[in-house]
Amino acid sequence: MSYRPRIDTTPTPLIARSGQPQFGLFTDSVTDLGLANLQLRTEMDGLASRLRQRFGYKQFQFVCVQGPEFVLAIAIADVRFVNSGFAYLYRPGMDTLELSLLHPLALRCQMSESPVAGAARIGGNKQFWQLTLSADGWQVQLQSQRLQVDVQLQKQQQPPLALCAPTAYSGFTYTEKNNALGVAGRIEIDGHALDLSQARGGYDFSAGYMRRETSWRWASINAHLPGQGAFGLNLAAGVNETGLSENALWYQGTRQHLSPAQFSFDRQQGGNWQIRTLCGELDLTFTPAFCRQERLNLLLLASNFRQYVGHFSGEVRLHDGQQLVLDQVQGLTEDHYAKW
Repeated sequence: MSYRPRIDTTPTPLIARSGQPQFGLFTDSVTDLGLANLQLRTEMDGLASRLRQRFGYKQFQFVCVQGPEFVLAIAIADVRFVNSGFAYLYRPGMDTLELSLLHPLALRCQMSESPVAGAARIGGNKQFWQLTLSADGWQVQLQSQRLQVDVQLQKQQQPPLALCAPTAYSGFTYTEKNNALGVAGRIEIDGHALDLSQARGGYDFSAGYMRRETSWRWASINAHLPGQGAFGLNLAAGVNETGLSENALWYQGTRQHLSPAQFSFDRQQGGNWQIRTLCGELDLTFTPAFCRQERLNLLLLASNFRQYVGHFSGEVRLHDGQQLVLDQVQGLTEDHYAKW
């Protein structure tokens, strides 16, 4: 079975002068969200208050850089009441370095309102991470006592997964992801530089008026397959509820949209995950090796977050009929509940 969704020309801006977002899967990055045009409505069709417009808007940005012997993950989130960030460096057989920041309101945090311009930053002078966005790629910088990062994720004309979907009664979510991008620069841990010769990276830009309570399952790969080249994967379930699929793979620089994904796993017992798509493009088993987790219950806000590093094995079918066999390919999964 072949899955070939309609891809629309990218709108500029995303929110039209009529005040309404333009929904769909797009050919390329949205350069201007057009938030000033938005006419946000309540569930009773009245204009939303300034307070709701301010505190209803959520945004997060995430970057992952993967090499054969490491995974670096960096996140910044602004949910208005608080802003937060985490970073970790995972290396098999070694202690994982984990960093986290949490600030009230907008203190020590800024976000970019476009996936191709501006910068997102969290932290102070001694410890911070910053994502600087451009049409050519994302620059990733991190400064801490033990870990220093300055790398560039290079798009090299590879198209992203870009979509805008309705959320709840009157909201919207724009998300953009791009995986298996080239990596250049330097990552140092305790004065030791990591080998980036086979590293690949990916990013996630998500923003909008999301559900007050939401949850999702997610999977991601940024890899260089021996003898085959760059392979990237993004799968999500639970966050988009309107028929638009946030699923795609990238192989040798070409994007392929994928049908809806099903995640099967046991939260209480742990163990392997089974991940399949509706039209049979892939059938994968994920075996976790490390979990970065956090549980917060702050009355107004709550989060139950688990992000796993592990390995994928299974089969992937491309549009041209070619079969790719994944054998212990490193990647991530995530299981997240949020009230924000």
